[in-house]
Amino acid sequence: MSESIADRLARVRQTVAEAALRSGRRPEDVLIIGVTKTVPLVLIEEAWAAGLQHFGENRVQEAEEKITAWRAAHPERQATWHLIGHLQTNKARTAVSLFEMIQSIDSLRVAEAVSRRAVQAGRTVPVLLEVNVGGEPTKYGFHPDAVIEAAGQVARLPGLRIVGLMTVAPLVADPEAVRPVFRRLRELRDRLQIHYPSIPWQHLSMGMTNDYVVAIEEGATMVRLGRAIFGERPA
Repeated sequence: MSESIADRLARVRQTVAEAALRSGRRPEDVLIIGVTKTVPLVLIEEAWAAGLQHFGENRVQEAEEKITAWRAAHPERQATWHLIGHLQTNKARTAVSLFEMIQSIDSLRVAEAVSRRAVQAGRTVPVLLEVNVGGEPTKYGFHPDAVIEAAGQVARLPGLRIVGLMTVAPLVADPEAVRPVFRRLRELRDRLQIHYPSIPWQHLSMGMTNDYVVAIEEGATMVRLGRAIFGERPA
């Protein structure tokens, strides 16, 4: 018999709780975000029934169809949607209308586009600054050395509220190999708290299915989990 989403989610919660306690924090200090890229609505409904209320989408186009269908079918079901993938500036208006949080502010240009659309919509959007800590050329994000200056620029934009940092670690066989990536993001957050004490730097979104335990041990407040909750995606 195949394992249910409820079973996987229960195991994830236990693992998160143990990692949080090891790092001297409470299990409820770590938010589990179910990554629903390519996941059909019926499985999202199953995850919601099991108690998951935060979902992350990578692409605005796929998310638009899915979130619109969810809201039409379940207006009474509270769900929080996070954009966790790169945002093209021409999709900023749609993103502002769909997502409660945008985790992937990876350049000043993207921040400015979201700011304009948020002001037009009369919203203040919580955002995370994405940092390319691993320095991978295929990944988006601010260079770690540029984040302090960039944070000041983004903080001045109307319609945005910075609430923390996000990173995507390199994919490696041994999660311990990326512990320094997570540690560096935490240390960078600590420096930003000193530079900009009025900004609530409460969130570190880091860690996915392969490495979320290490990320929590290094201070993650949000983990983005797809396969651990929904199983292997179809090829």
